[in-house]
Amino acid sequence: MEARDTPIPVPALATEPRFAQCLREQLEEEQLLDRRYQLQKMPRGCVALPVLEEKLSQLWLPQEMPCELVWIQNPVPSRAARRQTPAQKLRDELQRLLGESWSEELERDVPHAWQRHKDLVLLSEDSFKAAAWEKLGPVLWETVASALGAQRLARRGRVLPNGMRSPRVTLLLGQDGWVEHVDNGIRYTFDVTKCMFSPGNITEKLRVASLPCSGEVLVDLYAGIGYFTLPYLVHAAAAFAHACEWNSHAVEALRRNLVLNGVQDRCCVHHGDNRQLELRDVADRVNLGLIPSSEEGWPVACRVLKKRTGGILHIHHNVETLPTTVPLQTPVLLAEQASPEGKDCNGEAWHPMEDREKETQGARIRPEWQRWAEGTAARIGGLLAELHGQPWHTSILHIEAVKSYAPHVHHLVLDLECRPTLPT
Repeated sequence: MEARDTPIPVPALATEPRFAQCLREQLEEEQLLDRRYQLQKMPRGCVALPVLEEKLSQLWLPQEMPCELVWIQNPVPSRAARRQTPAQKLRDELQRLLGESWSEELERDVPHAWQRHKDLVLLSEDSFKAAAWEKLGPVLWETVASALGAQRLARRGRVLPNGMRSPRVTLLLGQDGWVEHVDNGIRYTFDVTKCMFSPGNITEKLRVASLPCSGEVLVDLYAGIGYFTLPYLVHAAAAFAHACEWNSHAVEALRRNLVLNGVQDRCCVHHGDNRQLELRDVADRVNLGLIPSSEEGWPVACRVLKKRTGGILHIHHNVETLPTTVPLQTPVLLAEQASPEGKDCNGEAWHPMEDREKETQGARIRPEWQRWAEGTAARIGGLLAELHGQPWHTSILHIEAVKSYAPHVHHLVLDLECRPTLPT
């Protein structure tokens, strides 16, 4: 019998088809997607997105986007792996343009990845930095755009340290940087040269969209272009929102996005420093979506909460976690591959994770996260008691790990219920 190579299993995240695009964007943002293999259909109607095995330690299973880590036994190579990739096409076009001037130094300067917003491609800050590129003038950017199938080009720089997280982005080709992005049925438009947009926060936007906010008044203290304001209004059915933002470019995009999604009549935009906000006693729910810390907004959040009934604070924070040799108790299941045509195989190894949801959620909470949440709850309780002259009770409802922001640093969200203590 002729010997055959045994296929090497590939790790993948299996999810429902309706979440596949959102999950793909998050994996691409965090550079975890394994582009060598196709998205593959799995038993029970799910799809699996291959992930890089060497980065499994950085992988987090989002709780609000049902997914599970599985192993594909016979992965199907992607089209990109079988044909010339856009990066290869770009390199070849530039090599033809430069002819004998082409060098290894210039080749290292050609980007291998970029961010696409329909007809606009956003290049990384380390792209085309060599002095030789400047001699080509506009023809360089026309060649790059043609190779990448784009009409407009921009290049990002470092985020400006101005307190507004303003991007330092240069428009290289085109008249303006306005683009449109769709997340979970919500339309966002913004100018990439003026405003930040992070697809990596999609799991938190999905979670916000599922919260029971019918009839509630929301105050979003760091609204930006409407990252969370819009899911609260469009999907979570909040009755009204107060959106606070001090970046004038983000405010312009926010106003456009409210109109785009037909919710402009249910939102009041407060342009300026939220610490000067005059609102009091209006909110059932407050969103504090600023990292690395939203601590400066805590006193404001306490002031806008309804003093008779209280409400819920959603507090974002980057929390440092000590390295550990003990892996998180994430279920890893062996799954058979479905055929490329999408027919289910007979394997029964793939199972939904609902039965183990409580167990795995509990395993994900690190001691450092719990200590941060408890300390935050105590401080908020103290602020409320000082503000109103009576004790308040704070309860930790949930700790959500949004993503790993840096080695041993995690972007967390604390759902904190705050209620006035009734007199005995």
